[in-house]
Amino acid sequence: MANALTNAFKNKELRKKLAFTVIVLIVVRFGSQLPIPGIDTAQVTAYLKSTLGDSFNLLNSFTGGSFLQMSVFALSVTPYITSSIIMQLMTIAIPALEEMQKDGEDGRKKIAKITRYVTVVPGLIESAGMTIGFSRSGALGADHTNFTIVTMIIALTAGAILVMWLGERITENGIGNGISIILLINI
Repeated sequence: MANALTNAFKNKELRKKLAFTVIVLIVVRFGSQLPIPGIDTAQVTAYLKSTLGDSFNLLNSFTGGSFLQMSVFALSVTPYITSSIIMQLMTIAIPALEEMQKDGEDGRKKIAKITRYVTVVPGLIESAGMTIGFSRSGALGADHTNFTIVTMIIALTAGAILVMWLGERITENGIGNGISIILLINI
């Protein structure tokens, strides 16, 4: 086993892919600790702990602490996963998408491109729901403005899109399925 591992690291291409994957995962973990501008993380944490009780620790472990920090990457890959599911269902319902899927590699690339664009919609919905929900519950404090809410929605959506893009870069230039690896590293 150790011999096989040593031989694997002798391969320059494999080392480059592994290094790329590790660097992207470090960026993801950094983004998971970077709070959204204009938010008091202590208030959000206190609100979540009071609302969720012991379930808070479970939620926090699944998000890698990004939800606790209300980080830019708090949505993680959930909008992308949602859009992937939507696109799979749409290929059954829309004949043009079904034909695209049957077109082989070119069709799958087109569907993947559409999926990336569709990801923005669930990202906006999830970030708006979370931000407005926190705002109405008082978790953002009394001094927040509409500009703060819009900034949070944009930051969360952009963070989800960036996480999706980083996952795709891992898939293309690194080792394994990038979205799955990001999901794993966040847990």
